[in-house]
Amino acid sequence: MESIFFYHVLLLLLNTSIPFACSPHHPPFWETQRQVTLRPGLQLDPLSVPTLIWPHQPLVRTQSSPASTSLPPTSNPPTSIASLSLSSLVYDAQMQKHQCICGDNSRHPEHAGRVQSIWSRLHERGLRSQCERIRSRKATIEELQSVHSEKHVLLFGTNPLNRLKLDNPKLAGILSQQIIVMLPCGGVGVDDDTIWNEHHTSTASRIAAGCVTDLALKVAQGELKNGFAVVRPPGHHANHSSPLGFCFFNSVAIAAKQLQHKLNVSKILVVDWDVHHGNGTQEAFYNDPSVLYISLHRYDDGNFFPGSGHPNEVGAGAGKGFNVNVGWTGGLNPPMGDAEYLAAFRAVVMPIAHEFSPDVVLVSAGFDAVEGHSSPLGGYKVTAKCFGFLTRQLMSLAGGRVVLALEGGHDLKAICDASEACVSALLGMEVEPLSQSVLDQKPCENAVRSLQRVIQVQGENTTQHIASATCQSEALQHSVPHTDRHTHTHTHTLAPGRPGSNYLQTLLWHTTFATSPPDCTQMLSQPN
Repeated sequence: MESIFFYHVLLLLLNTSIPFACSPHHPPFWETQRQVTLRPGLQLDPLSVPTLIWPHQPLVRTQSSPASTSLPPTSNPPTSIASLSLSSLVYDAQMQKHQCICGDNSRHPEHAGRVQSIWSRLHERGLRSQCERIRSRKATIEELQSVHSEKHVLLFGTNPLNRLKLDNPKLAGILSQQIIVMLPCGGVGVDDDTIWNEHHTSTASRIAAGCVTDLALKVAQGELKNGFAVVRPPGHHANHSSPLGFCFFNSVAIAAKQLQHKLNVSKILVVDWDVHHGNGTQEAFYNDPSVLYISLHRYDDGNFFPGSGHPNEVGAGAGKGFNVNVGWTGGLNPPMGDAEYLAAFRAVVMPIAHEFSPDVVLVSAGFDAVEGHSSPLGGYKVTAKCFGFLTRQLMSLAGGRVVLALEGGHDLKAICDASEACVSALLGMEVEPLSQSVLDQKPCENAVRSLQRVIQVQGENTTQHIASATCQSEALQHSVPHTDRHTHTHTHTLAPGRPGSNYLQTLLWHTTFATSPPDCTQMLSQPN
């Protein structure tokens, strides 16, 4: 009976035409964004999006493919007022040196051509010249150890040259424990698909983490509007003590930790849309209620790498309810596409994110869900422009303080197209819109079942999310004329602990099954 109930809730959310606030057919938004890029210091009001308010499993090694306070005052004011209106990019060619010694990139999906191609595309399209480029740097040992163990950092964050400079009595013993495997290509790795270059991997990995961290700090402090980090190797699979899936240091997790430690940022949202679950990021914040982790990934009942990311993995202790896994099931029958990802954002991601009200948004921007990747590497059919659209949705949060960091994605055209779309969105440029038919398309049955499960699990942990979600959906549908829905939104937030459980049950029942909609505005304003 309970599952049928939540199924009806999901159908209500998905079968109604709830528009995204920043529709591609909304000229005032684009005009406002253009003004922002032309007039230094102008701050956009947060874009209004209809808000639908709503035991950790061990990793399985499968076949790899790979209460809020405002931000603290800026301690180091930006050197240029103009920079406040700029999006930013960060990149370092040294990251290209992380290569297998076999020299054959065709045998390694994660290779230097990925970032080189993206960086060239951004230049060809004139996007690099419109962005502020910040200087790269290596993450410090202390920053790395905010997420990873000392052993892990010394094993994978040092090379023969800089080890000579370290005065650490544990170093020799730790290095003797390093496990190196021979790869079929003739190179070496730390497992059967994650290559290791003794002279360059540690430097590239630390630069990637340092770039993401500095970009996040500058955006959080208001020195820059938002940004995109073109970095490799990726990071979201790397956990406390192990590299995995091409990843050595978890750049996004390290950046989040530094936002907490250096700026006292109280609420951080991490959205991970890489087609693979970010097991390392989930682990880093599983007990932390100040970091909300939301992942959209191919799960297939644990049969897709890395095997983690079940919807039941919701966090633990104080962090329970702050880990959200949209784990798609059903394989590639059919493959998930734009309609499914839009539905996930509409029914799960944005409602929960708006209620959480983050101070900063970090995105693990893997693009292996973009069409063009074979089944072992993803197999989905999300378009590049859809990721640009989703980026615009996230820009409605945290005053627009959004930082994207490249994770996975191995088809060069796909990742270049997606990166271009996302950077264009960050700049506020008008790009090719999603068609109205795509915006109105209903998700496939497998996606509906997957989202049903997510909503049910989250509802069991935070019932008020579902109640507020349904109510706000109804309020939007019945209080805004159809022709005006792209320019008007009504959002109401239920404070934690309010209203009481009896009220919630009544609200859920009426908003799900009643023939006439309730007056949500009036109901939400009633005292406890």
